[in-house]
Amino acid sequence: MNTVRIALIGYGRMGKEVEKMAIKRGHTIACVIDNEADWVQKASLLNNADVAIDFSLPQTAVSNIRRCFAASLPLVEGTTGWNKDLETVISECNAAKKTLFYAPNFSLGMNIMFLLNKQLAGLLNRTSYRVSLTESHHIHKLDAPSGTAVQLLNQLIAGIERYSGWDFEGKQGADQIPVSVIREGEVHGIHEVVADSAEDIISIRHEAKGRQGLALGAVMAAEFLVGKKGVFTMDDLMEALLRD
Repeated sequence: MNTVRIALIGYGRMGKEVEKMAIKRGHTIACVIDNEADWVQKASLLNNADVAIDFSLPQTAVSNIRRCFAASLPLVEGTTGWNKDLETVISECNAAKKTLFYAPNFSLGMNIMFLLNKQLAGLLNRTSYRVSLTESHHIHKLDAPSGTAVQLLNQLIAGIERYSGWDFEGKQGADQIPVSVIREGEVHGIHEVVADSAEDIISIRHEAKGRQGLALGAVMAAEFLVGKKGVFTMDDLMEALLRD
């Protein structure tokens, strides 16, 4: 594996985990950008990076993405909560022939759950199972439901014809998937999909033990991204891992 020079954008809990994981895998940190002043003072250091990894804040994610596009720096975007701008950002990336890797969750285990959830949705389509979702995170998480939960819900809605949406305010109709959102303590992330019928219960569940799994996936995404143009997701990385 070649050494990758990484620019870290955001230096909170996740930024520090990414730094440790990158060094563990033999890479170097070209620079750390954690605030507006850093973008000015360390702009020249971006030229020393092969790729950037951003775990910052939802309100700065799109600006960070565009700054990386302007610097022709491939970016792994790990921040969630900015999805309303996703289509615009993808269009800008493709039009300018830049490079972006985004995902609601970078954990390899969680992405295995995405694959299982998609299969489950297809199998449940013509049954009477009632589906629900519960997600738990630490009290510092800003978006609710999480980006991961929204991805799971979108998969269920796409695969089960009787559902047209989801609701976490307790007002859902028969065509809405009920969602329970819990914010407590320092929970790293628990997502559970439950399918309930008169005969039995099926559940698939993923629980993160820490932030290391997210950091590993983000660094692997950075390794994957070097030398590529376009928009990529964890589906592309998982396919590459299967090929290798």
